[in-house]
Order: sequence, then structure tokens, then C-alpha cells
Amino acid sequence: MGELAGGKLRDLSLEHRRDEPKLIEFDAWGRRVDEIRISPAWNEMARVACEFGLVAMPYERAHGQYSRLHQFALVYLFEPSALSYGCPLAMSDGAAKTLREVGTAELQRRVVPRLIHRDPDQAWTSGQWMTERTGGSDVGQTRTIARLSAEGWRLYGTKWFASAANSDIALTLARPEGNPTGGKGLALFLVMQRDSEGNRNGIRIHRLKEKLGTHVLPTAELTMEGTLAEPVAGLTDGVRHIAPMLNVTRMWNAIDSVAVMRRGLALARDYAHKRVAFGSALAGKPLHLETLAELQTEFHAAFLLAFHTVELVGREEAGTSTPDDKATLRLLLPITKLVTARQAVSVTSEILECFGGAGYIEDTGIPALLRDAQVLPIWEGTTNVLALDCLRAVAKEKALGPFLQQVLSLNAAAGEPPDPPLERSVDHLARCYRRAEDDGLLEAGARRFAMALGKLMQVALLRRQGEWELKNLHDGTTAAVARRFYRRVLPSLTMPELCLEESRVIALQQPLKDS
Repeated sequence: MGELAGGKLRDLSLEHRRDEPKLIEFDAWGRRVDEIRISPAWNEMARVACEFGLVAMPYERAHGQYSRLHQFALVYLFEPSALSYGCPLAMSDGAAKTLREVGTAELQRRVVPRLIHRDPDQAWTSGQWMTERTGGSDVGQTRTIARLSAEGWRLYGTKWFASAANSDIALTLARPEGNPTGGKGLALFLVMQRDSEGNRNGIRIHRLKEKLGTHVLPTAELTMEGTLAEPVAGLTDGVRHIAPMLNVTRMWNAIDSVAVMRRGLALARDYAHKRVAFGSALAGKPLHLETLAELQTEFHAAFLLAFHTVELVGREEAGTSTPDDKATLRLLLPITKLVTARQAVSVTSEILECFGGAGYIEDTGIPALLRDAQVLPIWEGTTNVLALDCLRAVAKEKALGPFLQQVLSLNAAAGEPPDPPLERSVDHLARCYRRAEDDGLLEAGARRFAMALGKLMQVALLRRQGEWELKNLHDGTTAAVARRFYRRVLPSLTMPELCLEESRVIALQQPLKDS
């Protein structure tokens, strides 16, 4: 995979980076076809993904609890050269997981084998159609209606942002007629894009979206006009039933984040040896070295956090996780997606600057790294939405205690005696949460709280990995990264006092009446 990703696939991605999908609404005889024509490079990405089992691997369980680690090690290599093909892969993985966990026996028998097939001619991909004109996060406002007909359930409604719009199937939310408002009244449905004769299943594509990035990925605005659909798990609680998909796609998002950082750093390091300025290569300039070291530190922290989360998911799927592992994972999934996505945007922006004017030129391929990274904090839940999800995990599932205990265990594994400042940070965050809860300020502080938890876990993981490499590899590189990251983030492992009135005045630019 490394040879392909650094060679043939990368060459393809650069050659076809401008081959954006095209919507063909009518055929030569005036019949509505709504065909999406994609880049020929995507067919090669699909073939490689199937043959390597990038969706199949965790369901085949060849490596038991390590199957997810193997899967995402390959995805980590594949994705930076894949022209965003990881998007349909992520949703196909999420759909397979959802159907396996909550789907009917018929859907599990008929659909799941196609989603995880290793033959490109047999494999299906899935879309995820949630976002409507009312927005993407508050799916309780979904306006798509499901009506029972003689042929089965038919859906009527518009999806404003449907990624991988050329997928074979899609999971979507709709409200069966007569159901109450809100998320509980929604049902999760599976839609086949075309019937057995290849005709559109009552789906009209209005346009392909013009986006900041992920240009080769076909994202559509579409309307379902009596689209036949199958209920996945009953006719209520659709939001709860879609949760397995979101957990999987958030994991893909985190791996995508570390992968794009790693690709950018590889290019920036190579460039530093070749670019000569003021008499010597950038690699010999102390200030440039400091810049690259800071970026590598952020990447390393993100990498360990992402793959630690993958490890816990693998344990849960294999049935080897403890109750505390499960509680920690419930909090860790939104935190990992939130933290790594923000790191990806910051790091790729700085990487672009490392190339100077060349980084701003499309031919180099560097601008695409930043554009494509910018969607990562938005896909599968924005920063604020995920921060609120963290609060729910703490309140409903009592996940904070196990999470902080795992941080302390990692800290203890990093050497004796355990690091006192880190232990004090753990205690301080727990007290900050209780104080904010008592003062009614949990929501206002949710973002800072989630970020602090993520950084805390990253510090602990870096310290443990650094200690292990010193003992087993006699390599102090990661230990140095851990020290640098720790020094930088330690002040942020606190939650400052909040004033909602002050925030309102500053955010809305309203006059402050009392000094």
C-alpha cells in the first residue's frame, strides 16, 4: 500500500485533481437520467480499496481485536493519494456496522456482504443522506416524509448535502406519517439508488455542490420523489439507530486528519532540503527547523490519539473491552474527531506557508491539502456539536471517571514516579467540570473542556510511547516530542472562569451597560 500511495496513486491524484464530477441530467433522447460521471481515477481507487479490504477487514476479523488497527494503518497510507475516496469507504463501513448492529435479518443477509466485498465488480458503496435545508446537526428537524404504499415505504423530501452521491445505496432519515416531531419520531431507512433495470429510484439530482475542497468527490443536492425505501430498524428512534455509523465515520475522519498532516510534513521536510535561501538550505535554518518540529509534534500527538481510539474500537468489536474501556470510548470518539480535525487544519495551513509562494500554486498539489483538510472539522459533527456530545457522554454514561483514570494509568506506565503536574491537571479538570455544572456553565465551557480532555490524553499517550521507545528501541525522539508537547499544552489543561454576559456582549457586539 505504501508503494502504491507514494507512487501510482499519488501520480493519478495529481493527474486527475481537476477532473471534477459532472451531472448529466438528460440523455440524447431527452429522457431524465441524472447520471453522475466521475473521474476515471476513482475507479482505480475503488479497485485498490476493495482488493486491500479497506472496508472488509474489520468484519473478516482475521486479526481479532487488531483488525481495526490493520485496517486503519492501510487507510492512513491510502487516503492522502485517494482523491477523497475515503468518504464513500467511511460511509460504507459505517453502513455495514449499522446494519450488523441494528438492521433487519434480511438487510444483513442481502446488503452487508456487498458492502464488504473484495471484488470491485460485486462491491457496493453507501451514502449517508442526513443534511437538509434546515441544517445538518439538528436532524430532529428533518422534513423528509415516509408514506406507506402498496409497494412499500416511499420517501418524499430534499437532502441538501449528499456526499458520494453516486453510491449504490444510502442510509437516510425520514418521518413516517403520523409520527411525532423531534428525533424520536424519525426512522432510519435504506435506499437503493437504482432499480433492477438500472433506472433511478425516484431520485432527482438538482445539482452538484461547488465546494471549497474535496472537488473530485461528488456531493449533490437531491430530492426523493416517492423513492422506495426499507426501514432498517423499525419506524422510530432513527437518530439512535444511526449512531453506529457516526462512530465509524468519526474514526475515519480522525485517521484522515492524521494522514493529511503526515503527507504535508513529508513534502515539507523534503522541500526543506532542496530549497536554498540566503546561502543555505531551509533544513539548516534554526527557525525553520523549529517550525517543522512544532508541526511534527502536533502530528505525533494526533497520530497516537487517533490510533489509540481505533485500538479501543477493535477491542469493543472483538468483545475484549472492559466496562471502563467502553465508557472511555464513548467519550473518546467525539473528542478524537474534534481534536485531530482542528489540528489538521492548523498544521496544513502552516505547511502551506513552509513552501512560500509555491505553496499557493495549484500545480504543486499543496493547496488541495489545506482545502480538503478544512472539511474535517465539519464532517460528522462540528467542533461545538461534538463538544456537546462529550457533555452527554459524561452526564448520561458517567464516562469522565473512566476517561481520567485511563489518563492516570497511561501516565503511570510512562515511568515512576508518575508525573505530578499531569496528575494535578486531571484533578483540576474534574473539579472544573463539577464547578461549571453547579454554576450552570457547562454548555459555555464545553468546547474548552473537550479540547482539554483531548490534549490531556495526547500528553499521556506521548509520554507512554516515549518511555516505551527509550526502553525498547533506545530512541528518545518521541520522548522529546512528549516533553515539547507537554510544555506547550500544560497551561491549556485548565478551564478559565466564564462569564456568559461578557461572551454575549463580545460575540454580538452589543454595548456593555455595566463596567
